[in-house]
Amino acid sequence: MTDISSLGYVRVRATDFDAWREFANDTIGFAEGSGPEEDALYLRLDERIGRIVVLPGEEDKVEAVGWEVRDHLALQRVQAAVEAAGIATKPLTLEEADTRKVEAGITFEAPGGTPLEIFHGPALDHSPVATKFDNRFVTGQLGLGHVVVPVDDLDEAYRFYAETLGFLPRGAFRLPAPPEHGPVRLRFMGVNARHHSLALLPSPDLKAPALVHIMVELEDLDQVGRALDRVVDAGFHVSSTLGRHTNDKMVSFYVRTPGGWDLEVGCDGMLVDETSYTAEEITADSYWGHKWDFGS
Repeated sequence: MTDISSLGYVRVRATDFDAWREFANDTIGFAEGSGPEEDALYLRLDERIGRIVVLPGEEDKVEAVGWEVRDHLALQRVQAAVEAAGIATKPLTLEEADTRKVEAGITFEAPGGTPLEIFHGPALDHSPVATKFDNRFVTGQLGLGHVVVPVDDLDEAYRFYAETLGFLPRGAFRLPAPPEHGPVRLRFMGVNARHHSLALLPSPDLKAPALVHIMVELEDLDQVGRALDRVVDAGFHVSSTLGRHTNDKMVSFYVRTPGGWDLEVGCDGMLVDETSYTAEEITADSYWGHKWDFGS
C-alpha cells in the first residue's frame, strides 16, 4: 500500500492571467483564495489555500504535481524509495514550503518528466469557501481529483509509480496503435478510494512538463450542468460533451483552459473497495456522450 494518500495540489505556469480569472472564478466557479505569492491565483475547492495555483510564466506548463503523505515518517519512506530507484530528490527549502503552506516536502522529476512534490502538513484556511455559484466540490480524503500526464516511456513511468511510489493499478484503456508497436495502453492509477488520482498517457508528441487534464468533482449533476452552461455562454472551447465514463462512472464534460490543457468537471465518481477490486481493461471510454472536439 502506498504512503501517498491523495493528490494535494497542482501548480501551473500561465501566460494569460486575465483569461484565467474569468475562466476559473467567473465561469467554472472556484473560490479565489489568498496565499503568500502575491502574483499567484489561488483556486480554492475546500479548506486548502489553493488546490490549483496559477503562477505567471513565459509559457504554459505544469510546475509541480503535489502528492500528500500522512507525516514526516511517510515522507522519509517515500524519499528513501525514490532515491533507491536512482532518482535524486531535493528537500523543499523553508521558503518553498512556506510558499506552498506545507510543513515539509521533497521535489524530483518522475520518469516521463513530470515535476513531482511529496509533502505533509498542509496549512488550512478555515474561512468559508465562498464560490460565486455555490459550487461544492468533492475532496477531503479523496484529494483534489485526478491528473493526467503525458509520458514518452509508459512502461518505465508505470513501473515507477506502481513499484516505487506504490500507486495501485486501476485498469487501462487500449489505444489504437500500429501492430508493430504492440499494445499501447492508457494506464489509470489510484492512491485512495477515488477510482484514479493519476493517469499516464503515452505521448510521443506532448512532452512534460505538460498536462493532459485535471479533473475536479462537484457534488451533483445540476452543478455540473450549470457549469457547462456557463462555459458555453462564455465562449470557452468545449473539448468534450457531457458523458459518463466506463471506468470511474464519472458524468463529466471537458473544457479547454487558458493554459491549453483540459479541465474535466464531473460528478458521481465511483469509490473503489480495494478488498474486492481487480484492475480491468475498458474497451470504450464512455457509455454515452463524451463527443470530442480537439479544435482550438
